[in-house]
Amino acid sequence: MPTYEAHLHPLRAAAERVAQNVAVQFREEVDRDSRWPAESMRALAEAGLMGLHVPRSLGGHGEGLTALVLVCEALGRECPSSGLCFGMHCVGTAVIAAKATQYQQEHYLRPIAAGRHITTLALSEAGTGGHFYLPLTQLQGEGEEFILEGEKHFVTNGAHADSYVVSVAAGGDTGTGQFSCVLVDRDLPGLSWGDAWHGFGMRGNESRRMRLDRVRVHQRNLLGEVGDQVWYVFEVVAPFFLMAMSGTYLGVAGAALDLATEHLKTRTYSHSGERLSGQPVLQHRLAELWIKLRRTRALVYEAAHLGDEGNPAALVPILAAKADVAEMATEVTNEAMTLCGGAAYAENSLLARYLRDARAAHVMAPTTDMLKTWAGRALLGEPLLQ
Repeated sequence: MPTYEAHLHPLRAAAERVAQNVAVQFREEVDRDSRWPAESMRALAEAGLMGLHVPRSLGGHGEGLTALVLVCEALGRECPSSGLCFGMHCVGTAVIAAKATQYQQEHYLRPIAAGRHITTLALSEAGTGGHFYLPLTQLQGEGEEFILEGEKHFVTNGAHADSYVVSVAAGGDTGTGQFSCVLVDRDLPGLSWGDAWHGFGMRGNESRRMRLDRVRVHQRNLLGEVGDQVWYVFEVVAPFFLMAMSGTYLGVAGAALDLATEHLKTRTYSHSGERLSGQPVLQHRLAELWIKLRRTRALVYEAAHLGDEGNPAALVPILAAKADVAEMATEVTNEAMTLCGGAAYAENSLLARYLRDARAAHVMAPTTDMLKTWAGRALLGEPLLQ
């Protein structure tokens, strides 16, 4: 473990206790029933982890990207849906905390730190796909209130969150990359939800469609200034989201590799008594997977460390980390299925669930292709958004 993680050991230990004592108990049910991991989220709150990115002055831990990777990796090993749900809460928290007013500190960040409030992002829309920074949802001012009209898709934590960081077109202008974010509380008149989420993987994330039908929000719930949220994309939203997902998928790949390793160690041929672990070709293939995982893990933690330092060189590693972890996790889980043979192909086996969860990494915006394009532009000194 890199030396810069040393002060985070208590947080890692707390996350591992939640993952191993709570999340693991419910992961099969969460996947089978597409059920939000309420027990994991409650345990994370009781462990004091929900305020991971809330400033210490407000009762939180005041941590950054490295801590986020650590916690999500621990959760992802046991229940990937729990890692995703917690990670999205953390991204929402970081966005609120970035330019929080005193009102937002007291009414959102303190309750989050106390484990009484869950938040999340509501950025994605059907019409813009992976271009989450081009919202079509409209915001109009009326006195001391904003009126929101539009529809969001793939809102992780869905109706279980207490607030939502909602992106809207700035001043009615769409397609410019300039947008605003407002905090929308749950149960406001005009806020409704689509059908329950039943996905291929990450089935417990409650990723539902949100409808905003003239929802009224007080202007004090505006985050930052009108139209300045393009700053949030690369300074807050992207780093925290990409590191949360990178940590979760490191956990998925690590768990899949452990299952394959254990299978090779314990599986024997009845006719000869020979273990699979004695086969050179399988030894070679397992080593390749271990190398891929460790190489990607090093990139992820380097990116998180550079981001926490405020190093201007952090952007490319952060973009590359999630792209690399998506490819690595998909490959490792797929190859682990092969190494474990027919037993892995039992319906909804643990390894099969990890494979389904891993596959989702490529399509979570920013997608793998988009991230590689942005990383290339950054390396060439070109504008990321063109």
